[in-house]
Amino acid sequence: MSKKITASVVVIGNEILSGRTQDANIHYLACELTKLGIQLAEVRVICDDEFDIIEAVNHCRAKYDYVFTTGGIGSTHDDITAAAVAKAFGRAFEIHPEAERILLNHYKEKANKTRMRMAWMPNGAELIDNPVSRSPGFKVENVFVFAGVPIIAKAMFDNVRASLTGGPVLVVQTISSLDISEGMIGEHLRDLQDNHPGVDVGSYPFLKSGGFGVNLVVRGENKADVDAACEDIKVIITKAGGTALDQETEGDEF
Repeated sequence: MSKKITASVVVIGNEILSGRTQDANIHYLACELTKLGIQLAEVRVICDDEFDIIEAVNHCRAKYDYVFTTGGIGSTHDDITAAAVAKAFGRAFEIHPEAERILLNHYKEKANKTRMRMAWMPNGAELIDNPVSRSPGFKVENVFVFAGVPIIAKAMFDNVRASLTGGPVLVVQTISSLDISEGMIGEHLRDLQDNHPGVDVGSYPFLKSGGFGVNLVVRGENKADVDAACEDIKVIITKAGGTALDQETEGDEF
């Protein structure tokens, strides 16, 4: 199989951890990265703490091909992500001339000290355009620093999408059954995975209309390998007394 291209997302913000704000960026980034053939391998949600940000960024940038952070690059006292990223890379934290120009042109006579804090970035950072509110994100090596507001994070990702190098886009197929639980076929699935090393098989149980069901998701680079595994799954379900369906059935997965 081809080398996997991997990514991590670091969500930064006390408001996420307190439950006051519900994160929407993880789901969006996971879906978009998958389309590019980039596997989202780790997600961290951390507080607005300098040490935690530095530790998370340094851990993830060493382990994964790409790191995307969201949150903490606004203009208030608790927006410390940019400064922490500078420390993580051992770079000076200073005014980025182009970011300063963008903010001055945008705010004009309203460009006060608070708003101009958003022009401070790690030395050598590459700007990420923000067409929504104009305050740019930035990139340092393999770390992309986005705003936390979902509409802005999406716009920033759209502006770096073309620069990302992905691996093969996986073929994904789902076989569902409404009338058996995963516990009835668990041991057979273990053997199935061993017999089909070219694919990944995931089992996702759900509740629907008071009964248990299961979605079996097969992912792989080669369609023939995925098809072969799906056919064996259908046999397993049938032998267990269930009915195999070729489409994912909606339910409450857990």
